[in-house]
Amino acid sequence: MLEEIKRLVLEQLGGLPGEFYGPIEAALSTTVLSGEEARSPQVLYQSQAALWVLRQHHAAHVMRYRQQIAQGFDDFRSLRIRHSGDLPLGLIDESQIDFHLAGQSLATTLEQRYNVPLEVMDARLAMLAAALGAEPALNPLGASRLATAFVETFRDEQIPEILRRLLFEHYEKALGRVLAELYEKANALLLNAGYGVPANARSAAQAPPHPPRPPAPAGFGDAVPGVADGQGFAGADHGVPGTGAGYRHGAGGYGSGGAGQGGYGQGGNVPGGHRQGGHAPGGLGHGNAHPGAGLGADMPTSAELGELRSLLHAWREGGLGNEAAAGARSTKAASGQRRELRLEELVSVASLLQSEPADVFARALAGSGTLAGVIREQLNDGSRRLGLDPERTRLSVEDEDAIDLVGLLFDSLFSSQQLQERARRLYARLVLPFVKVALTDQQLFVQPAHPARRLFDSITEAVAGNRGETPQERELLDRAASISQRVVAEYNEDLTIFETAHRELDALLHQQRRRIELQAERAAKATNGRERLNYAREQADAVLARRLAAPPLSPAIAEFLSTSWRHHLVQTWLRDGSDSERFAQAISLGDGLVEADRIAAAGRGNDLANHLLALEPMIGACLASSGLDQSAAEHGLAILVKGLVYPNTPRDLHPPPPRQAEEDAEERGLWLDATVDSLRLDPADLEHLGSLPAGAWLQVTDVRGESMAVKIAWISPLTARRLLVNRRGLRVLVASVEELAALAASGRLQMGAEPTAFEQAMRHVRQQLDLAAARR
Repeated sequence: MLEEIKRLVLEQLGGLPGEFYGPIEAALSTTVLSGEEARSPQVLYQSQAALWVLRQHHAAHVMRYRQQIAQGFDDFRSLRIRHSGDLPLGLIDESQIDFHLAGQSLATTLEQRYNVPLEVMDARLAMLAAALGAEPALNPLGASRLATAFVETFRDEQIPEILRRLLFEHYEKALGRVLAELYEKANALLLNAGYGVPANARSAAQAPPHPPRPPAPAGFGDAVPGVADGQGFAGADHGVPGTGAGYRHGAGGYGSGGAGQGGYGQGGNVPGGHRQGGHAPGGLGHGNAHPGAGLGADMPTSAELGELRSLLHAWREGGLGNEAAAGARSTKAASGQRRELRLEELVSVASLLQSEPADVFARALAGSGTLAGVIREQLNDGSRRLGLDPERTRLSVEDEDAIDLVGLLFDSLFSSQQLQERARRLYARLVLPFVKVALTDQQLFVQPAHPARRLFDSITEAVAGNRGETPQERELLDRAASISQRVVAEYNEDLTIFETAHRELDALLHQQRRRIELQAERAAKATNGRERLNYAREQADAVLARRLAAPPLSPAIAEFLSTSWRHHLVQTWLRDGSDSERFAQAISLGDGLVEADRIAAAGRGNDLANHLLALEPMIGACLASSGLDQSAAEHGLAILVKGLVYPNTPRDLHPPPPRQAEEDAEERGLWLDATVDSLRLDPADLEHLGSLPAGAWLQVTDVRGESMAVKIAWISPLTARRLLVNRRGLRVLVASVEELAALAASGRLQMGAEPTAFEQAMRHVRQQLDLAAARR
């Protein structure tokens, strides 16, 4: 029975230390702008700075507050009252004294306000202690205990006077919204357990401690409609305590299983409010948490999201064997006796773990286990630390869906992107913030403009394929790492931090994108130059092969044609083109040299001398194109003449020079294996790939199985081959349409690629889920 009361108290009060930071921040800002306080602006700004620090310690405060509340029940159960000699002695500073005095004042106010229900509860707890054969102990729900828990929560913080006053004011208001109903439920539990009090006392306990007040508008930090501070709950349709049934009051639910007060976050950005009758059907989470969303502003569930969740359920069932599936069904049946974790409880657990080292998630992303399984293990561990026994609680189906999708998303990201070890640790830190977003906002997986999704894409753009080889790349890595740490430190269910972080990183990425464009342009120019050079060499080799094939040539002429003349042909083609007069003159020089060798073989010395004198200007130009000056050119001409003066020099047919090895052989070996040439090509693929313009995206997989998104950056006007570059503008492969079609036939090329990393990862998730559904 005490455990049930403890659970009830933790559900109602467990998140209070972090619920009113938003209203306090607004109050401080108003005070600074209006100048209402007769203090220097510096004091007010110090209070704002101290509030920022409290936000960073939010998870630790929630854990400490819950521990303090739970400690009260542990102390009562042990029935041992600590004496002054048990307490450690020490000096405390003036600010701590002021904090303790404020706590005492709060306890006095609460005791006066809830005097009647507290007296009834004290009497019933005394009966419980007597039944245990011990002296009465301190009421774990009493005003003193609640004040002490709040004071101890902020024991180590330096809090200015203005902020301290606002903290206690909002804490008192928050208690005022829940204590009347909480005391009523606790008294009912004690009464049902047989620890009753006289009828007149019960009647007094059911009366409101204060006259009813006009209903206040619902909002973050304000009263729920029909429930004022300290107001009773007359006319409430009560469910059975502890069963998760809602407690309805007027138009809005309040309590376990109903729509709750305020929310769990900052400044009114409530992540869907509390559950009302469990999760919204078909939703991944519990509503919409985009900036400006108010209490209960649920987004309609899209058909796409519903279909995704259906596939996810099929995937979970298909991933189990028959015996495991039977075990899962029996576990599910047993879990029906356990209550579902409320949204704010699950978010509190995730917030507690958010600031802790993410090594366990990094190891999961490295392949040591499924990320979704590790997330569940960590949430179970955090639940124990917050006093929520995993043996008595369970995740809802919607929470399971959110966790699985986040796990699959991050796993798919690492299988589809070139991410380094440093990036793995960066993403590991983001796992829990994205789990919280998925739990509270079902639009994350279907809304392209979602703030968290845009930040995810920006971070991936910054780190994917980034080896930190240049100062700019290192700056991007450092900025992405600092932004991930900032999200972990500041995300408190307010998506504004994602928007701010995205804008900051996107400003730096704008410069990076321009560098990527220039990098792709340089790659295209370099590839174009290489294509022209190779084509010129092919043309020169074709012309040379015909001259070497017949008639038989002397070694001197064959050597000159294969070296200096071939180089001259290549240079002339590159500079003037194949249709130019200079290129025609270069070809005629080769024909003239073949004719000179024929004359020399006939022993016609006078004709040979006249012929060489006529060719001398073209021979000089040919040697000059190889970089020889006038003196060197004359020396080269002398060597050529020397080889022709002997008519009996042996002459023969000469093979063309060997082709130079392709410079991109290693590159092509990574993408085009031996089996590609033997595949039967699909004419439709050939036609479609041939029609793709520059700028089109493809998804290719190398021979090792690593996938990459590539863009057609340039199409060769000579060979029609396509230059493919990655998302960083670096060359990946130059391939013909036929080679790309062969890759498509082998299943290693998909036409079209998602423009963002999130969409690409979700496509991998969808493929995995579709495959599981097809196996059923």
